[in-house]
Amino acid sequence: MVAIPAQVNPRRAYNATLRRERARQTHEALLDAALARFLQTGYAATTVDSIAEDAGVSAATIFKSYGGKPGLVRALCERALKGAGPTPAEHRSDALKQAETDPRRLIDGWGRLTAEVSPRVAPILLLLRDAASADPLAADLHDELDRSRLKRMSLNARHLVAAGHVRPGLGLAATRDVMWLYSSPELYDLLVRRRRWTVARYSQFVADAMIAALL
Repeated sequence: MVAIPAQVNPRRAYNATLRRERARQTHEALLDAALARFLQTGYAATTVDSIAEDAGVSAATIFKSYGGKPGLVRALCERALKGAGPTPAEHRSDALKQAETDPRRLIDGWGRLTAEVSPRVAPILLLLRDAASADPLAADLHDELDRSRLKRMSLNARHLVAAGHVRPGLGLAATRDVMWLYSSPELYDLLVRRRRWTVARYSQFVADAMIAALL
């Protein structure tokens, strides 16, 4: 007896794809609503109910998916740190680190990535920093994200030191701290948001300053 293969239901596969796309769109719309509300009214004054109303979902959905405001902010930061385009900025940074042998071109590339990500993530981090003094959960999340950035700068600094690119006597810790400084949301806030520098000028400044300080 010859077995007859079961027929594949193309409608089921299509429906699964459609559901995933709808879920992605809902997720993006919710994060857009949360970001707009946070930036408009501040972290402390923003409620989950107000975000839910703006996004057209229930507050229960937000609590179930994100656990409340800190989870929403974490999701916003994760999205912002991906930068523009289909490949996350972190992956492009790693690829650049592996491919580029000239430390000046490498740091220049890191400067461009910093300028790409900063307009997206700096306002969120500054919002969280300002809320940290009165909200323990915001303070914990702010510290967590800052430690994550420091860890990332440690990896980049280790690469520069191991390759022999940094100036004699500088060391890993100082290299890391310089890179941590020039990737800070506070520097972006001072130069771009307060002094009205263009992002392109800020990008070049970050690269030039790190090259001058490290190489």
